[in-house]
Amino acid sequence: MKMGNIFGRKRRTRVTEQDRAVLQLKQQRDKLKQYQKRITLQLEKERNLAKQLLKDGKKEKALLLLKKKRYQDQLLDKTENQISNLERMCQDIEFAQIEMKVIEGLKVGNDCLKSLHEAMSIEDVERIMDETQEAIEYQREIDEMLAGSLTQEDEDAILAELEAITQGDLDLPEVPDESLPEVPETAEEEPEPGQERPRKKQEREMLAV
Repeated sequence: MKMGNIFGRKRRTRVTEQDRAVLQLKQQRDKLKQYQKRITLQLEKERNLAKQLLKDGKKEKALLLLKKKRYQDQLLDKTENQISNLERMCQDIEFAQIEMKVIEGLKVGNDCLKSLHEAMSIEDVERIMDETQEAIEYQREIDEMLAGSLTQEDEDAILAELEAITQGDLDLPEVPDESLPEVPETAEEEPEPGQERPRKKQEREMLAV
C-alpha cells in the first residue's frame, strides 16, 4: 500500500436518498434556467428582426415572426413556473430533512429523560425530601436546646450589653487629672550590726601590714 493512498484518501460522507433527490431537482432547475436564458436572447433577436422586416415592407413575414415570438413567450412563462415548482420542491425536501433531525433530537432527549426518571423514582424524591426535612427539624431542635441553656439573667445581661453598644453609652473609668506621686529613691542599705563595710575592712588590713 502506498503512503499517498493512506494520507490522500478522502473521508466518505453519508449521502441519503433525500440528498440525491435535492441534487437532481437543482440540476433540472439549472437546465431550465439555461434554456430560459437562451430563449430570451433569441426572442430579443426575433423582435429586432421583426422591426427590420416592417421597415423593409415585409409585413407578412414580420407578422409570422411575431406569432412565433408569442408562442415562445408562452413557453418562457411555463418554464418560469416549472423553475418555481422545482425550487419549492427543493425547499420542501430540505425543510423535511430539518424536521426529521428535530424529531430525532426530541426522541433522544425523551429517551434521556426516561432513563433519568428510571434512575430516580418519585419514591426516591419523596424519601430525600423527608430526610431533608427531618435534618432541618433536628438542627432546629439543637439550636433551641443551645438557646435554652442560658438563664434569664444571662439573657438580660446580653440584651443590656447590646443596647449599650448600640447607643454608645458604655461606662468607661475616668482618667484622674492629678499627677502621680513621685517614687522615693532607694537609700543605700546599712550593714547589719557586727558586719563592716568592705572598704573600711580593707583599709584596716593594710594598716596592720
